[in-house]
Amino acid sequence: MLDLRPVTDTFAVSPQIAPEDVATLKAQGFTTIVNNRPDGEAPDQPAGAALASEAAAQGLTYVEAPVRGAPTLEQGRATAEAADSAEGKTLAFCKSGTRSIAAWSLGQAASGARAPDDLVALAADAGYDLTPLAGLIQGAAAGPRG
Repeated sequence: MLDLRPVTDTFAVSPQIAPEDVATLKAQGFTTIVNNRPDGEAPDQPAGAALASEAAAQGLTYVEAPVRGAPTLEQGRATAEAADSAEGKTLAFCKSGTRSIAAWSLGQAASGARAPDDLVALAADAGYDLTPLAGLIQGAAAGPRG
């Protein structure tokens, strides 16, 4: 069962999805899926290739930006850019959704699209506590844009 957590009107995060969830996502207006979970993290986890195949079959864009631990600036930018360039809604997922919201927030801060405090608040509204990563997000916002 999908546990979608809207962050904005066009971006949501969730825990792990399954290939059979992709049609439901399409029906709900999602056009892009960002996989922030590395393959092989858990034995019961669907392979990224199976998700990519189902996304392609449904006409959705599928982006892999696996995150181990705290996201890097590159992973944050990849997640945020995938969402920003989508023609519809984007879902980013990992095991719990925490790495996905953290990566997106980092990318949004780095691009100057949203203020760090706003990102922490959006995450909290979606059920995620990013206060432990607030310094990382502040640092991304303070760094060079691009």
